[in-house]
Amino acid sequence: MSLIKLKKELLHSQIKLENDRVRLIPFEETHEQELKSIIFNDNIWKYMGMYIRNKKDFEIYKKNTIKSKEDGICYPFVIIDKTKDAVAGCTRFGNINLASEKCEIGWTWYGADFQGTGLNKACKYELLRYGFEVIGFRRIQFSADLENIRSQKAIEKLGAKKEGIFRNNYVDSTGKSRHDVYYSIIREDWQELKIRHFEEFE
Repeated sequence: MSLIKLKKELLHSQIKLENDRVRLIPFEETHEQELKSIIFNDNIWKYMGMYIRNKKDFEIYKKNTIKSKEDGICYPFVIIDKTKDAVAGCTRFGNINLASEKCEIGWTWYGADFQGTGLNKACKYELLRYGFEVIGFRRIQFSADLENIRSQKAIEKLGAKKEGIFRNNYVDSTGKSRHDVYYSIIREDWQELKIRHFEEFE
């Protein structure tokens, strides 16, 4: 069996990741009510290129997320905060390119009560560990809207290397062009970064 086929099978399996702080489970039809209880907040979506304000928006978001997973474009997760035993948000491996052994971690959002609590670091550790050590990606990238300083700082705390600005990188739901800042961690960085930035999860 080829390496690409092995990686593809991993990304079509039931991936569940966990440490003392967070549990990540596959995004499916479950946990819909819990997600709805925290998702309708414009502050969450300010830099996401769209807004989820009502049941119709949520259904479109859910349908598109599941369809992208089925097409092999992404692998989305529901984030559970173990300290509160509550659904906290969503994240994903996206822009998956198995031929080049790379992906992007992103499309991450948290309900207001879960922001700035350290949950994001615990979540990203599990995704990075699994991405590099199990799937075998050579590159994992991150991006943040140029105006989203909070997200940029969160990415930098992971030890990711800032690579530059992609101008007019996408068009948001209002028709406005948005610029993104890109970062990466590569396979050769991971072991050192794991010790330096994620020692508490080892």
